[in-house]
Amino acid sequence: MARIINRIQLKVSLLEWPCTRTLYSRMRTVMGRASCKAVLNPLCQVDFRAKIWACNFCFQRNPFPPSYAGISEVNQPAELMPQFSTIEYIVQRGPPTPLVFLYVVDTCLEEEDLQALRESLQMSLSLLPPNALVGLITFGRMIQVHELSCEGIAKSYVFRGTKELAPKQIQEMLGLMKPAASGQQGRPLAPQDAGTSCRFLQPVHKVDMNLTDLLGELQRDPWPVPQGKRPLRSTGIALSIAVGLLEGTFPNTGARVMLFMGGPPTQGPGMVVGDELKTPIRSWHDIQKDNARHMKKAIKYYEALANRAAVNGHSIDIYAFALDQTGLLEMKCLSNLSGGHIVMGDSFNTSLFKQTFQRVFSKDYNGEFHMAFGGVLEVKTSRELKVAGAIGPCVTLNSKGPCVSENELGVGGTCQWKICSLSPSTTLALYFEVVNQHNSPIPQGGRGAIQFVTQYQHSNMQRRIRVTTIARNWADAQSQIQHIESSFDQEAAAVLMARLGVFRAESEEGPDVLRWLDRQLIRLCQKFGQFNKDDPSSFRLSESLSLYPQFMFHLRRSPFLQVFNNSPDESSYYRHHFLCQDLTQSLIMVQPILYSYSFFGPPEPVLLDSSSILPDRILLMDTFFQLVIYHGETIAQWRKAGYQDMPEYENFKQLLQAPLDDAQEILQTRFPMPRYIDTEHGGSQARFLLSKVNPSQTHNNLYAWGQEAGAPILTDDVSLQVFMDHLKKLAVSSSA
Repeated sequence: MARIINRIQLKVSLLEWPCTRTLYSRMRTVMGRASCKAVLNPLCQVDFRAKIWACNFCFQRNPFPPSYAGISEVNQPAELMPQFSTIEYIVQRGPPTPLVFLYVVDTCLEEEDLQALRESLQMSLSLLPPNALVGLITFGRMIQVHELSCEGIAKSYVFRGTKELAPKQIQEMLGLMKPAASGQQGRPLAPQDAGTSCRFLQPVHKVDMNLTDLLGELQRDPWPVPQGKRPLRSTGIALSIAVGLLEGTFPNTGARVMLFMGGPPTQGPGMVVGDELKTPIRSWHDIQKDNARHMKKAIKYYEALANRAAVNGHSIDIYAFALDQTGLLEMKCLSNLSGGHIVMGDSFNTSLFKQTFQRVFSKDYNGEFHMAFGGVLEVKTSRELKVAGAIGPCVTLNSKGPCVSENELGVGGTCQWKICSLSPSTTLALYFEVVNQHNSPIPQGGRGAIQFVTQYQHSNMQRRIRVTTIARNWADAQSQIQHIESSFDQEAAAVLMARLGVFRAESEEGPDVLRWLDRQLIRLCQKFGQFNKDDPSSFRLSESLSLYPQFMFHLRRSPFLQVFNNSPDESSYYRHHFLCQDLTQSLIMVQPILYSYSFFGPPEPVLLDSSSILPDRILLMDTFFQLVIYHGETIAQWRKAGYQDMPEYENFKQLLQAPLDDAQEILQTRFPMPRYIDTEHGGSQARFLLSKVNPSQTHNNLYAWGQEAGAPILTDDVSLQVFMDHLKKLAVSSSA
């Protein structure tokens, strides 16, 4: 077992923990061994003479293994050094398992889109390791599972798109079961046998040429589409066959099913809409009126598939590119539960798809993929803490233990979660509860500890174990309230509350979620604010909490909680990424960043406010999903007049170029690639900026005395100032 010493950024909402109350924590990726199976860490008590260490979680004494015989006070292993709170172990056991990539391709596309998709898939083959296994399933009205081991002839197994098949039936039809003796049922092949003999999943180096030719010859679905009808698209059965194929060949092995679709499923199990074009796909209005005919049945079908894939450690990516909705609302669980990607756009023939898909296969400085598979996260806590749940791309492993809380938040009732696919930005939110309460007070000066243990398969096929251990001081909630207040991380707390709000929004009505968020914010202000009763003007928040209400204001207006002006698919897409991304990216989604460019100095961040929209400024707004460059009224007129092309206005040309260069930097690194929007004052796409800024100036207060310069927003939404005034009134009210 080799060790890799690693540092990891782990955000906790409080640096000192109150002796009573729930606390929240956010983690990246982590894993463990002893009677509680915790791993050696800097918080353990060590007897160097007797070569024994005492676990800081269960207090059991354990002997060091023989390989640690040489340790002493001056020769300590890395696990005991406080600066190494994260250690990663490379486990040398078992045969290496290859990476598996199974492409599931929709052929009901326009020729232009299909050609672009063919080229991207052919390009991806050159990015895969030579020993990676690759497979191809195409679908339209029928589903074809392509046999890749055939030389010189294209051979495939064809399935009807309307008939649901049990996993065993699929495996029998594909020849993945051992032949049955007379009077007996066929038995599944052992994974090694199935893997080596599988004609549908072959090493890239063996089938590179064959598969490249096969992809190049892919034709549009041959079934005619009558006028006024949608193409018959059997997405549900195609995915069922993909999951069944991997179940029968590589169970409990890292694998990706990559679904490329250009429209909604229109026939068979999992259909989202009928083939009549006059029947539009469901909207939020239809869902609220319980008029979405296929929705509940489709969600149930895809959830069953997602759970089957997750149990075996297989992730499902969805690339949905079409002008209309494609059924992401019903299918989102496939990626949410299995840790797969969701990418949404208008066409496969765009740089948004081509560059995003290429970034899936990006590599680190060792030439290894930025992806890992088959992760299992386990959390261990000291006795005063219990884990309430996790929110993120994971499924429960139903592992009960003494550190599991009865109060569930998110995916709870367990101390272990499965994360089928991981990337450097994969983030889970973990929620904890302080459980000792009044009978057994926590001794002052003590520390609470949490250990995160993550086992996973690295992209180089090694098994690894990553262990992160953290500890924080306890503080009395009555006498040391200032300590708790000063240790408050308002950014981490905002994202944790936002995740909880988004998780609730999946199953509760929007107004109920907003009321719950408001209640939590009012309680926080009552607890930590300084004020005189019934005097709103006296209300003050300390610096460590001052930005938190602002984050909540923007969260209330965000597409994660507001479905107005977004289709169900768009809302599902935005929520998926919010529940996966790290703290920095999540904050950008909640409160976008706005930069201003002018002749008066270098670019500077400005308030996300209508007062920042000035005629002689260029603004760059980053919402994570969109990059918007907005030219003020005067700048737009100068640009139309062509001043940037005149030699004497070189400085104006440079001013126009500066936001383009900064935007390009973001476009080259972000996954998924954001939508790029170039607009100006009065332009139709200026709405992307106007809908995000705080409407401090509207058509209602445009001519108010002393009003600052800026652009008025035509909206009835309340501004941040009005929101804060109401918050102060409610926080200081003696009747609250």
